[in-house]
Amino acid sequence: MKIVVFGSECNSDKLPIIKGLFNKLGSLGADVCVEKNFAAFLSSSFDYEPDAAIMTDDGECQPDIALSVGGDGTFLRTALQINSRAIPILGINIGRLGFLADVSRDRIDETLEELLVGNYRVEERSLLRLHDAESAFEGFNYALNEIAVLKRDTSSMITIHTYLDNDYLTSYKADGLVIATPTGSTAYSMSVNGPILLPQNRNIIISPVAPHSLNVRPIVIPDDCQIMLNVESRNNSFLVSLDGRNEDFLTGKNLIISKADITTRVIKRYNQTFYHTLREKLMWGVDVRS
Repeated sequence: MKIVVFGSECNSDKLPIIKGLFNKLGSLGADVCVEKNFAAFLSSSFDYEPDAAIMTDDGECQPDIALSVGGDGTFLRTALQINSRAIPILGINIGRLGFLADVSRDRIDETLEELLVGNYRVEERSLLRLHDAESAFEGFNYALNEIAVLKRDTSSMITIHTYLDNDYLTSYKADGLVIATPTGSTAYSMSVNGPILLPQNRNIIISPVAPHSLNVRPIVIPDDCQIMLNVESRNNSFLVSLDGRNEDFLTGKNLIISKADITTRVIKRYNQTFYHTLREKLMWGVDVRS
């Protein structure tokens, strides 16, 4: 099995965990390569060079599985780099909360052992696609968590006229609007009081950010709907964010958003269910008085 390891910049206290991961992969006989930017960071910051090949952009490294070592942000960047190659990703959490990267540091060894014998399951996670913006976002107009339309830092609220399958829904007067997948329901959408959806749900969440009217609430729609947004802004521009990648857009052009025809494949342990993750990460049922 060929495994590629992705990661991001981290503090020196994480180095023993990273070294332990590479050592464990080596002891299990895995064919390991490391993403070039992560390899460069480990070498320049910690003078550490794993016993692994370097994954470059020439496509020589064709992995069976990708490991994302970090937090959810690292997982999203890994998914972006994997693009549409259908390589399943396992998220190892050495960051903070971690819904996508949900393998804790004390479970790394046993998880890798399961991985190398094929004892895992793969979930297909839906993506959103932003249409008619081929020159933006380096041509990869997809989001695993959410597409957000936001006001500029220096501007007043924006007005977002919203249509579902060409049927007018409403005009949001707000700081922005978050269009989220079920996977993204525990990310930005949750922070603006959107509902939590199970990853296998076939829905999209629309959640306003700081709406001017308090009776405007998040809404859940079928994921086969096409969403059209037309934005008004006093300074004639606004931000569009795809999983945290931001670009400026000018008003006057419709934004079309729909479910993508590709998915991201996420590796999960058999005993790691979404319900377990909710209890663990959100501390559901925990009485802080105990």
